[in-house]
Amino acid sequence: MHDGSMLDAREEQAYRLLVGLSVARSAELAEVAKLSQQEADEVLQRLQAKGLVAVQPGEEPVFRPLPPDVALGTTLLRRQESLESARKTVASLSEEFRASASRRDAHHLVEVIVGATALRDRLRDLQNSAREEILWFCRANPLAMPGAENTEEYGALSRGVRYRAIYERALLETPGELDTIAEGVSWGEEARTLAYLPVRLAIVDRATAICPLVRDDELGIGEPTAAVIGRGQLLDALLALFETHWEQATPVRLQSDAAPDPEGLDDSERFLLSLVVAGVPDKSIASQLGISRRTVQRRLDRMMSLAGVDTRTGLAFQAARRDWL
Repeated sequence: MHDGSMLDAREEQAYRLLVGLSVARSAELAEVAKLSQQEADEVLQRLQAKGLVAVQPGEEPVFRPLPPDVALGTTLLRRQESLESARKTVASLSEEFRASASRRDAHHLVEVIVGATALRDRLRDLQNSAREEILWFCRANPLAMPGAENTEEYGALSRGVRYRAIYERALLETPGELDTIAEGVSWGEEARTLAYLPVRLAIVDRATAICPLVRDDELGIGEPTAAVIGRGQLLDALLALFETHWEQATPVRLQSDAAPDPEGLDDSERFLLSLVVAGVPDKSIASQLGISRRTVQRRLDRMMSLAGVDTRTGLAFQAARRDWL
């Protein structure tokens, strides 16, 4: 098994023949497999040690094949776990190397990567190695990783990594995007929204940032490029940029993450209200919620009545004052 397989070629051949025979003595297997008696005895002993063959003792022992999924399933699972652990170790060591190199050589403070696949792989590796926090600027028309494909987020959240994401308003209006955001929020993501974000950005553990270098009006020209930025003043500036926008952003309250309100505001109304305050048009809200624009207005009228106001501006003010969002 020098190549990493669980059975070598001779073991696999002998097992397949034994399955076809149902039961066989060593001499019978040697004959059909064209092996010497000693070779047949040795391969049967190895298959028995691996749990793939049962032996009925006697003057001439009889060998019977056993189910491979039972015998090899545990071994396969352990190898999968070992590979996953090794991949995470490589990702962690790579980040440590880059961090160390950046301290020794200024050229390592910014690394340029080219291509959507390379950008996607780096984002995946950074999320898998994250330990504390991931920050996102999520603009419309993502370059390399649509939200629905970012399955690494769920693994990081389950490890206790904090996610804070700011979504551009146009992204919330994209069909199906709110469902993806709702899934992230259900796992623990903190989501907010703004009308416009200046850049696409991901920052991991306040130590590494990825910022695409392609302008929106150049998306169709060549491969996308991005800068991977290590610790330094440039990263500090990007962190300050994120925190400033985070303070300005409106929380996105989805229908599953809000507690009952003592004033009578239910989860679906909080969700609708968060979209209105974020500036999402009624038509897009109705489409996302699967209701009519008239129903949207009726629910807004109820919330304005509850808040004691008669305008949406007044409703937004009262929502902030009463901490509805």
